[in-house]
Amino acid sequence: MKTIKRMMDHLYWADGRILDALEASETKNKDLLKLVRHVAVAEQVWLSRLQGESSSQYSLWEEAEELTPIRMMFEENAEQYRLYIERLEESGLEQMIDYANQSGVPFRTSVRDILMQVLLHGQYHRGQINRLLRMESAEPVQVDYITFARL
Repeated sequence: MKTIKRMMDHLYWADGRILDALEASETKNKDLLKLVRHVAVAEQVWLSRLQGESSSQYSLWEEAEELTPIRMMFEENAEQYRLYIERLEESGLEQMIDYANQSGVPFRTSVRDILMQVLLHGQYHRGQINRLLRMESAEPVQVDYITFARL
């Protein structure tokens, strides 16, 4: 549990750093904004499943025009994940969650594996976002776990 909590703290930190880098770049690149919005919405999707709710209302790949509403999504995600993790006991990590993906296909996955998906999915896309920032001649931001751990 300690490791997952620490990794979630890294996720909140890394999400914030990416948002700050995007803000500093003043990008209007729709693909870049769409990708960062995707990360925020995916976090919401998985949280709703962890909470036993449907995720069918979420659209993972919508266009985004502005960074401010995306930042608000990330802030709300962090708050809700913190509350969820605070109540989660070690034994709860093995609980199986039944849910349907965005196409309606049913799945059953452990809480541990869902949280690992959230953690790894975000890191994957933050790398893509940094690459796109560099392609726009903007400054990418360090989001590696070791950078967070050294703070």
